[in-house]
Amino acid sequence: MLTLKANIEAYPQTLAIHDGRVKSDLFHLDICGPARAHNGFKDMLRHGAYDCGELAIVTYLQARVYGKPWVALPAPISGRFQHHCAGYNKELGHVAPKDIEGQKVGVRTYAQTTGLWVRGVLQHEHGVDLDKVTFMTVGEGHLEEYADPPNCIRLPKGSDIGQMMLDGELVATLQGVDLPKDPRVERLVPDPYNAAKTWYAKSGIVPINHLFVVHADIAREQPEVVRDLYRMIGESRDLTEGGLPAPFPPMGFEANRAGIELAIQLAFEQHIIPRLLSIDELFAPAMQALN
Repeated sequence: MLTLKANIEAYPQTLAIHDGRVKSDLFHLDICGPARAHNGFKDMLRHGAYDCGELAIVTYLQARVYGKPWVALPAPISGRFQHHCAGYNKELGHVAPKDIEGQKVGVRTYAQTTGLWVRGVLQHEHGVDLDKVTFMTVGEGHLEEYADPPNCIRLPKGSDIGQMMLDGELVATLQGVDLPKDPRVERLVPDPYNAAKTWYAKSGIVPINHLFVVHADIAREQPEVVRDLYRMIGESRDLTEGGLPAPFPPMGFEANRAGIELAIQLAFEQHIIPRLLSIDELFAPAMQALN
């Protein structure tokens, strides 16, 4: 039987794949990636360490731009609203979104998906000129061909941007779940949870974090494997204990079109990809395999 090396984190929505409740008669899925899937993205893209698995949507956009042999399925593995994922130290003074212009803001990597979505909110909902912000980064992107835009500065290895924000060295950080659990931390976007509800009511989009991808050789030569992977992801989502968070990015090409087109637009505006991509360009191989 065919064995596929996979990089899939054990989320509630993928647990049924991890524990074997959802499996395939066509292949064995060897889930051999790191416990935190994002730690395997670089090896997936640079060294072909896996045959399939989850990949950040921003990283996938870059992979397609730079001609990497990966095909995304319209199967979000994770996604969430991102309005709450930026913070500052309120004891050092109030910081409004526009106040970060001309200041230093920390983010793990500039091309991190959380950073993309939060910057999009700051730009389009609060009028922040992102080119006037200096982004202080800790790590490099996943693609060797990619270089951060000129308003990024790399911090020394091991820098703790959360602590730097608390100490006042950075005016704010874009960190998501990694924001310091400290009573001094205030969210940069005012009333972020209600702001996210309002944004969703207008857009109908739940920001995608990670999609499922398959090596292009498999998609081309074994479309039945792609179809079965897609089935497994859907069944595992359906078996999520307590159900998927509501709302959650849906399955399917058309259901995800608006969200993916927005991710493309933001990535282009933020100098993460050098040109706009089309949905057909991103998903044509998967469409052929799934139809």
